[in-house]
Amino acid sequence: MFTTRPTLQGTFGMAASTHWLASQCAMAVLEDGGNAFDAAVAAGFVLHVVEPHLNGPAGEVPIVLAPAGGEVRVLCGQGPAPAGASGEHYRGLGLDLVPGTGPLAAAVPGAFDAWMVLLRDHGTKDLDEVLKYAIGYAENGHPPVGKIRDTIATVQDLFATEWTSSAEVYLPVVRPGELLRNRPLAATWRRLLAEAGGSTREARIDAARRVWREGFIAEALLKQSARPTLDTSGERHTGTLTGDDLASFRAEYEAPATYDWNGWTLCKAGTWSQGPSLLQQLALLPGELPARGTADYVHLLVEGCKLAMADREAWYGDAGDEVPLEALLSAPYNEERRALIGERASLALRPGSPLGRIPRLAALAGRVPLASSLSSGAGEPTVGAYGAAGADGLPALGSDGEPVVGASGETRGDTCHIDVVDRWGNMVSATPSGGWLQSNPVVPELGFPLGTRLQMTWLEPGLPNSLTPGRRPRTTLTPSLALRGGVPVMAFGTPGGDQQDQWQLPFFLHVAGAAAVRGGLDLQGAIDAPNWHTDHLPSSFYPRGFQPGALTVESRLGDGVIGELRRRGHLVTVGAPWSEGRLSAVARDPETGVLSAAANPRGMQGYAVGR
Repeated sequence: MFTTRPTLQGTFGMAASTHWLASQCAMAVLEDGGNAFDAAVAAGFVLHVVEPHLNGPAGEVPIVLAPAGGEVRVLCGQGPAPAGASGEHYRGLGLDLVPGTGPLAAAVPGAFDAWMVLLRDHGTKDLDEVLKYAIGYAENGHPPVGKIRDTIATVQDLFATEWTSSAEVYLPVVRPGELLRNRPLAATWRRLLAEAGGSTREARIDAARRVWREGFIAEALLKQSARPTLDTSGERHTGTLTGDDLASFRAEYEAPATYDWNGWTLCKAGTWSQGPSLLQQLALLPGELPARGTADYVHLLVEGCKLAMADREAWYGDAGDEVPLEALLSAPYNEERRALIGERASLALRPGSPLGRIPRLAALAGRVPLASSLSSGAGEPTVGAYGAAGADGLPALGSDGEPVVGASGETRGDTCHIDVVDRWGNMVSATPSGGWLQSNPVVPELGFPLGTRLQMTWLEPGLPNSLTPGRRPRTTLTPSLALRGGVPVMAFGTPGGDQQDQWQLPFFLHVAGAAAVRGGLDLQGAIDAPNWHTDHLPSSFYPRGFQPGALTVESRLGDGVIGELRRRGHLVTVGAPWSEGRLSAVARDPETGVLSAAANPRGMQGYAVGR
């Protein structure tokens, strides 16, 4: 099969990410004797600098890790809603949705602490050794990719008139060939290192964590949260973040959600993420699949995705035992749900009834009232179209799968991704996001903004994903790690908001079903294969739009397949040939020790490196 690049293979180490500089810095750490976890942390901080429109230090990061010879764990870097962030408070401000920008949308920052915990518990390097790459690019500059310039240009009026601290870092927009610097960010990390003293590596890392949550960084974050800031509501609001919120947050380990499929075990974050929706999509598949790339194949996967995403909306959230995940993944439930997939494209939002429980959706989840009966059989609710594609105000996805940002900073799907495997068999997959330059004003003392993850919650009470103090918003971030025979063999993921687990499904099925490439997995072939996504789901991003039946496909699927999908009732938008997905992946053959890696060619930005 023709691929845009080879699937890399070697025995020393492999890294793949959404930006070549992050991948290469990860490799530099491996070459310097570090392990996969050291390398991932270094790459994560570089991504803050070279993809600032896609992530930042005050954002969030879920991490799935597999230490050599150890158990797969999820490290949660998703902060909760602050203690004062209640639905009642927001409704009292006259809001029916959490704004898509500004301090009201900020959860407790989680990314920094998660990276520090990963480095302390599983890495070998000191903090200064992994931060030096990010400091260097922030201080000395890097050639920005075109999407950074495009994003800054879109919001430059907002920066110039309202978010003036952002203007000081990002305006004027650098021209092609010029270097983009963020000297305040470099100064922040240098001061952090100076204040994070201790007699051991671990003590210095824990000291840095204290500086973040109780020292000069915390002080600056709180000052920014208290500044009235223009947001997507058209009003100026202050945030709810307090010193107690920052001081109390700790990134924690969890067992992964898992599903066994055809000899593979797929590991995801829990239902505080959308990760289990990929497991549900696997559970909905029949025993035999149609040929890849056919209309039958695309139709089956899209219709299964619609059912899984309807369950995501009805059941997922940081609600503990209230979320019936075991039932959602059970064979009887999925056999019943599979029977709903017919010849025609569904235009209904159809959550199921696991354990006989009646699903409940937010009143704004489809922008029209839902039918009173919400069973998984007859009487399913149907949701009418909320305007044509793009009419709901959502930024569209660009020609390389990245979002187009609105003039007020509203954004859909901004994220980046990193995977690393080393010669000892350590493996990690991380999807850092949030705290992007268009989310909130840059904190003047720090060089980076707060995040906006609370926009993914509902202000309506009583839902699994209602805005609730101390609960995590249900994030779209969803890294993956796959095992065969109980042994970790592959880490992968993608940016893309609600599209992440949609793009990962055909990738995984391709890898699992393809013939070996030189004795390894066909990672690049799976990434290069034509992909698609549906917007037949309530968006996780402000203003929470819904487009029943909408399906966007790469033109490479071919006129025949596209025509058949339209005949079946899909409302197809034909995208550019290389416009869907930004996947990266690494793998390890446990029998031979051969390592593999691949990255997405779309956008000419993601790269894999290794030897």
